[in-house]
Amino acid sequence: MTRRFDKEFKIHAVQLVVEEGKAVAQTARQLDISPKTLHKWVADYKKDAEHSFVGSGNLKPEDQEKRELQKRISDLEEENAISKKTMSIFAKNQKFIRIERSFAWRRCVKS
Repeated sequence: MTRRFDKEFKIHAVQLVVEEGKAVAQTARQLDISPKTLHKWVADYKKDAEHSFVGSGNLKPEDQEKRELQKRISDLEEENAISKKTMSIFAKNQKFIRIERSFAWRRCVKS
């Protein structure tokens, strides 16, 4: 099972490496985490300290906007597909109605 770490734990671990200058391998052993994981945390922290470790389900503002836009695109594509299907059904019905009228007219003329 994957272990989950809260934001405070991650920041504490990163600060031990970045601010106190401790080795990643040593710090990882002390905290009982993978050195690879700690390296990733340090890289994330150095890239964007303010928005690093935003947490499960919480996104950076630009990522949140991107997710909302992707959701909107998906919704519009679904609406478009439904509209196309609906138009197809109506077009078939119109064709059927025209055929029925044609036969009815022919019957009236023959009578």
